[in-house]
Amino acid sequence: MSAIPIEFPNVTALAKANVYFDGKVVSHSILFQDGSKKTLGLIYPGEYHFGTDKAERMEIIAGACQVKLDGQETVSAFTADQYFDVPAKSGFSITIAEGICEYICSFID
Repeated sequence: MSAIPIEFPNVTALAKANVYFDGKVVSHSILFQDGSKKTLGLIYPGEYHFGTDKAERMEIIAGACQVKLDGQETVSAFTADQYFDVPAKSGFSITIAEGICEYICSFID
């Protein structure tokens, strides 16, 4: 696996947060000069389901989670420095048992 970045130079950070599930999932968008976008976020303990429009790569930068992709029976565990990909027009369920899971979400064209 490639190293997960620790910083993103020369980006525009949007101050308005994306808040989901009564504040238990919060992210901020960053915009790159090439027009691409990522979100940086926190997920507090609980179980959540997200739908996707575009394909996404979820990189875990701290904490741990359990993930089940829509249409699959397997639940997989992820920790810091690991990632999972979610197909476009799909979704995933994510469970955080304890602590806070920090992530980078990249939107894949």
